[in-house]
Parts: sequence; structure tokens; C-alpha cells
Amino acid sequence: MKKTITRRMTLAALSSLALLGAAGAPAQTAYPSQPIKFIVPYPAGGATDVLARMVAQKMQDSWQQTVVVENKPGAGGTIGNNLVAKAPADGHTVLFGIVALVQQMTLMKLPYDPIKDFAPISRVAISPSVLAASPTLPINNLAEFTSLVKANPGKHSIGSYGPGTSAHLQGALLNLQSGLDLTHVPYQGGAPLVTAMMGGQLSSAFMDAGSSKQHLPKFKLLGVTGTERLSWLPNVPTLKEQGLNSYEPMGWFGLFLPGATPKPVVDKFSAETQRILKLPDVREKIEAMGLIPGGENTESFTKIVKSDADVYARIIRDAKITLN
Repeated sequence: MKKTITRRMTLAALSSLALLGAAGAPAQTAYPSQPIKFIVPYPAGGATDVLARMVAQKMQDSWQQTVVVENKPGAGGTIGNNLVAKAPADGHTVLFGIVALVQQMTLMKLPYDPIKDFAPISRVAISPSVLAASPTLPINNLAEFTSLVKANPGKHSIGSYGPGTSAHLQGALLNLQSGLDLTHVPYQGGAPLVTAMMGGQLSSAFMDAGSSKQHLPKFKLLGVTGTERLSWLPNVPTLKEQGLNSYEPMGWFGLFLPGATPKPVVDKFSAETQRILKLPDVREKIEAMGLIPGGENTESFTKIVKSDADVYARIIRDAKITLN
């Protein structure tokens, strides 16, 4: 009799657990359970937009779930960034951001915390910068350029594609470390900067290796950012090789989820991103843009984001850069 009662109690308990599991099923719904939005905080047509659409299409094909790209430009990317920072942390709203995300945190007051409010997924593409000099200058390398500028105080300039951009910060760092007085000349984007360099209005500029690749052979190339030489510019030494510090960070395009997104969702999204970035046709397209394919896991990208934020914050403080 006791065995019968025990068996009935056990079956009743198992039945209750099954019912609880069914009641809790919505919380365990397989991800993704609805369309995914890629928020691009810049206008359509640029490199960020092109890369986002390529990854979104591959993800849609693989997951058989709609993945749409929405451009939300404005305020240097902060409008789109903020949309994702404040979005539900369920993995269905994604930021396709760039390195400016962490540069801005020391330059302006933001409605979000770039470190705490986002979960880094992976870099999609990496874009080193190249320090280029006007072909009219009587120099052939960085040492000669430095000597020329020092011998002609107040006469030479360095361009950037806008205040607070990587090119601006890198130029300010060059002045600091090499004791130069290059005048900063900002332009509204990469295209006008390249035009000014080609027209001889600038002595030098840090140029984005990807968007400027076709134009670089027209200039005297003095160094590249990062820790390794570029495969397509093997004779151009890194700035680190030439004794300059804090030029290890490179420009990047990366994927982020809202910071409170559950780890299983972050890990699944990261694994899928890594898979996509190993596809030969994807790597081919990224390299054709003059970029280096990414593909780190979320832990590695998180370390890069934090390290880059620290380096740029130090440069901004040391060079006393403000956005007035």
C-alpha cells in the first residue's frame, strides 16, 4: 500500500513539473523568435552599411529569420547607438557600430555607457590607418618628415576626416610623441580629405586604409597603425616599429547587442557571426574593400573594446582634445 502511495506521489510530482515546464516555455523559446534589426548609426551606402547588409543577408539565409538593416544616422552615430543601448535585451536589436563608439566616451557626454550598455559580439572588419605625406615634400620616410617639420615650425599641416575622429587623435598623438607642431585641418569625411591631399593643400594625413586604398600609391607612405605590416603594403613599416607608442589600435566595424542580453543569446549570435566571417566569399568581399576580416569571439572583442577605450582616452586627455 505504501509503495502504491509513493508511486502516485512521484507521478503527481513529475506531472506538476511538466506543467510548470510548459507554463515556462515562452521564456525558453528558441532564439531568434522574431525578425532581427541591425541598427546602422550612419547613412546608407557607406562601408558600415555595406558590411552590415552583407552579414545580415548571410544570417537571414542561415537562421531562416528576417534580418533587416535600419539606418539611423545623426549626432556622430550616437542616435543609433542609443537606440540599441535602450532596446529590449532579447537579441533582436543589434548595433553595427564602429570604433567611434569608444572614442566618443571621453569627448562628449553620452546618454549611454559604451562599455556597460553593450555586449560586444565580434569585429566584422578592421581598417588600419596609413600616415601619408604629400608627394611634393622632399622626404622619403618618417624620420625625414619629422626633421623637415621641426626645421620649418608652423609651416606644415596634418588633415583628418573630422574633429574627434581616429585621424584627428592619431595626428595629435604624432605631435605629442615626436615634438611636432603640425596644424590640424579637419575635413567633413574621407573623400574631401583625399581630395585635399591630392591637391597639395595638406602636408600629411592619417588616411583610412580601406576607403583610401586606391589613392595611397599617389602619396609618400610613412607608417601604418597596428602591430603588423599590411600584406598589400609590405614595405611600409608600422609606427610601432619606428618607436612610436599607442598606435596599436586600428579602426573597426563591429557587432554589439544590448548589455543585459542573456549570455546564451550572446554566445549564439557570436558563434553565427564567427561562422559567417569564415566564409570565403565574405572574406573576399571584405578584403576587396581594403579591409581585414574580423571574427573574434565575444571575450576577445570585449578585451579589444576596453583596451581601445583606454588608449584613446589617454590620447584625448594628454593632447587636451575637445569638441568645441
